Amino acid sequence: MRKLLALSLILAATVSMTSSSYFWGQTGHRTIGHIADGMLSKKARKQVQRVLGSETLAEVSTWMDEIRSDRSYDYANTWHYCTIPDGMTYEEAPEQEGGDVIWAIETIIEELKAGQLSAQEEATKLKFLVHLVGDIHQPLHVGNGEDRGGNDVRVQYFGSNTNLHSVWDSRMIDGKQLSYTEFADWVNHASKTQIKEWQSATVREWAYESMSYRKQVYDIPEDGRISYEYGYKYFDIIKLRVLQAGVRLAGVINEIYE
Repeated sequence: MRKLLALSLILAATVSMTSSSYFWGQTGHRTIGHIADGMLSKKARKQVQRVLGSETLAEVSTWMDEIRSDRSYDYANTWHYCTIPDGMTYEEAPEQEGGDVIWAIETIIEELKAGQLSAQEEATKLKFLVHLVGDIHQPLHVGNGEDRGGNDVRVQYFGSNTNLHSVWDSRMIDGKQLSYTEFADWVNHASKTQIKEWQSATVREWAYESMSYRKQVYDIPEDGRISYEYGYKYFDIIKLRVLQAGVRLAGVINEIYE
């Protein structure tokens, strides 16, 4: 009986940790979607409601990760990232078979602008766009071609064995223990000048911005142990990139549906 109880407790804890990790790992994307939701023009908001029904941009922002178990969407696996080695431009970098995040965003924007899509096609492309605009603003989704976007860089984050990509994708955000609406309230304070400047940048410029943070991102001790100091020094980058992604996502959608 005691063994059965112990096993049940272990299983419950495992499920709890898995569920929490999965949910908190979505906070960045949902924050971006939530910021964009609040910046849509009246016309764009009406069109988004037509396409997505009762779902918001925040709610569909994680859909592209959730469909990875569906083999019919395997064609989009490489769209989450791109590789631009140090010293190269996007045009000079090796071409990604199947497309990358820059190609996917640029292509989807043009397809949505052109119209002539079925209701399902339009919804799928809009959901892709919401997620990918978030991805390209995460510095390690624009990889250097050496370590799979930090996935091969093993670190200890507060004593937990993980990799650098995970730290930037979710762990630093998770550590704040905020909901996506709370995180949005914290960061969503762009000035009119910033909004205009950020929305005027091209998709490729978004990628070059992510590249520009490599020195900070890889500023880890030789023993790979990172904790409070690392987050204190670099969490402002995450806050900025999440805000820029939300502002730009709204700008792109407004442009598509204007």
